[in-house]
Amino acid sequence: MQANVSCSSLFRPLALAAALLCAASAQAETFAGDTTAGATWNRPFASFSGLSVAGTGVKYEVLPFTVSASGSYVFQNTAVGGWDNFSFLYKDTFNPATPLVNGVVGNDDNPSIGLSGFTSSLTAGTSYFYVATGFDPTEFGAYSLSISGPGSVITAAVPEPASYALMALGLFAVGAAARRRRQG
Repeated sequence: MQANVSCSSLFRPLALAAALLCAASAQAETFAGDTTAGATWNRPFASFSGLSVAGTGVKYEVLPFTVSASGSYVFQNTAVGGWDNFSFLYKDTFNPATPLVNGVVGNDDNPSIGLSGFTSSLTAGTSYFYVATGFDPTEFGAYSLSISGPGSVITAAVPEPASYALMALGLFAVGAAARRRRQG
């Protein structure tokens, strides 16, 4: 007696195992932040088609990062206390003075006030900048950001302007000392 066995029924257990393995390899990382003491900027529309009149002088915080594996990543920002948050993603560089440059995706209310986020395809080794901000100048506070995808999220600290000034002063001092040695 011969049984009728289709290829799809033979590979169904393998497909299920592969799906579970892929799901198990997805990583979720959580970052806590607070825009309360943040600098201000003029926030763009989610589409980066212009600057929002309501988003003038809004506090923000930046998380620079790369990912260890290329693929689709899910970002979900939860505002602690339910303030009206907004999320943006920039690629390669972020400059708050030019908020329409290098924007990838933006979102407000995902799916309601106090939640913002998106899904975006990211490339390993590329510099990205997640910007947490508010809808308008009265919206700021603590938040929790979850990023999940096929790889690790590798964060990098953004130096404060005072750090750059201190570095420049240090380089000047080292240069002056070297100059004195050569003259002496």
